[in-house]
Amino acid sequence: MNIARIAPFAPLPAALLLIAACGAGPREARPAAEPAAGGQVSDFALKNVDGKTHALSDDLGSKVILVTFWATWCEPCKKEMSHLQALYDAHAVEGLMILSVSMDEPETQGEVRSYVKQRGFSYPVLLDTESKATQQLNPRRAAPYSLIIGRDRKIAWSHEGFVPGDEIKLEQAIVKTLRGETP
Repeated sequence: MNIARIAPFAPLPAALLLIAACGAGPREARPAAEPAAGGQVSDFALKNVDGKTHALSDDLGSKVILVTFWATWCEPCKKEMSHLQALYDAHAVEGLMILSVSMDEPETQGEVRSYVKQRGFSYPVLLDTESKATQQLNPRRAAPYSLIIGRDRKIAWSHEGFVPGDEIKLEQAIVKTLRGETP
């Protein structure tokens, strides 16, 4: 094999890697790699942007929980977050809790709080500084990545990426889970 012919194609441009990491392309809802749909989740506790600890178990069993993984460097994540606020406003009274988990690295963690405050997000935005929740629920570190945990404490639905129209699918899955139905 001639390495000289392969070498120009070996390094991928950073932009392509960023797009792939952010899940910018359309994807269908599918079971999470780990844990799978129907699987139970273990508790985690993370600090929010105001420094207060919020545990998954604070709401587990009593509410339908949408856990989303995002980062400030991920443009599709930012687009999804404004839709999340609208979903939270519309369905919190029915028992929806959103936990938005930032996967930002130490270099960009300082940007999370100002981003959240500037946009007025009222749902908890948590800092996964040691990647505990990410390792448990999003081991591939997909961004954005969302999963819904029903009141039965099991994963009801998951989805990777965000393109326009995904907010409709997400709301449909939330509404069904709030009703106790399978999305």
